Amino acid sequence: MVAEVKELEAHHWVKTRSSLDSSESTFLTWKGKIYSFIPGEKRKLLFKMLGVSVSRCISTEKGSWDFTSRELTYYLNPETEEILPKWKNPWTGETVPVLHVANNPVQGHFKDKFPAQVEGDSTTFVFDIFPTYPNPLAENPKFAEYSPYETYQAAELFKLTVPTADLFNTELNSVSQLKLSWDRIGQWLPWMKMGDRTGNLIYSAVGSKVGGLAELPQLLQDEINHRVPLYKQAPKAFADGEDMTSWLYFQKHFDAYLAGEIFPLPAAEEL
Repeated sequence: MVAEVKELEAHHWVKTRSSLDSSESTFLTWKGKIYSFIPGEKRKLLFKMLGVSVSRCISTEKGSWDFTSRELTYYLNPETEEILPKWKNPWTGETVPVLHVANNPVQGHFKDKFPAQVEGDSTTFVFDIFPTYPNPLAENPKFAEYSPYETYQAAELFKLTVPTADLFNTELNSVSQLKLSWDRIGQWLPWMKMGDRTGNLIYSAVGSKVGGLAELPQLLQDEINHRVPLYKQAPKAFADGEDMTSWLYFQKHFDAYLAGEIFPLPAAEEL
């Protein structure tokens, strides 16, 4: 069967990415690998990764929702799959602290139509995103060894496949199953201290929706329960201001990075 591209309503996408019930926190988890990609060099498997997004959608008007979430991604030893507190840079020989992803908040607005590839029992949403904006670290010379380029640029390629019937089942607030494919081409992360070295990172991951915190991989459960309980639930309301990114997090916690603290930094539960 050949997939047919259809324009679906925003609430179909809300059911996919999060939930129509604003009282619910929805968990999406992923795992994968991160490689180096340098012209003229063989690729290196630098890290395995394990992550989670906990999200909420809040209806603002008919056919429109505020999306708010928090994200964690851990960089793991590629052999043991243990969380890396420090990393030895194979190009510079320097050992640096690892800043795991702790982005809070990550937000957006859902409205209008969302194109999807409908193929019988399965429907796939495809999003190819190419964020490009001024690098917030570029103006400060103290970050020259970490992130000197003027422009942040990346490619984020998402495919989310769900049961077609779930989208049109009015008794469901959220789809019962979701398969995620995520690929990313990105610049060296600031904490890697790669300076202006040529090359990129290639991310390759798969994931799924889970029924709650207790269904996440044990590593994520342990971290959320004991170190970053803020991530037990999504933000309760949409927040003004910009989204948190790895670059802004590095800027905000640069002194802690220099001090060799363990990341992500502890984050108390929201009451």
